[in-house]
Amino acid sequence: MRCRIVEMRNKEVINVKTGVRLGCVSDVEIDTKDAKLTAIIIYGKLRWCGLLGREDDLIIRWEDIEIIGEDTILVKHNVGRRPKKCRFFNIKKLWRV
Repeated sequence: MRCRIVEMRNKEVINVKTGVRLGCVSDVEIDTKDAKLTAIIIYGKLRWCGLLGREDDLIIRWEDIEIIGEDTILVKHNVGRRPKKCRFFNIKKLWRV
């Protein structure tokens, strides 16, 4: 199966180990010396509508990609997204007397 880089940008990436949706492919990393694709990159989610920047980008090496399908890419990736924590205030502290 042949796939163009433009077509990869629309594919969802799913972790095979956990079943978690990691996001869509945002960019790719290419080794210009060997003309090989070395990794796919998923941009981090926006923090507070983008005013506080982004979370870290997720870089998935080519070796970790299991299957590239029509709509999805299945990967074997060890690190998933961490749950968000509220950094502005702690609800438990508000209810203490």
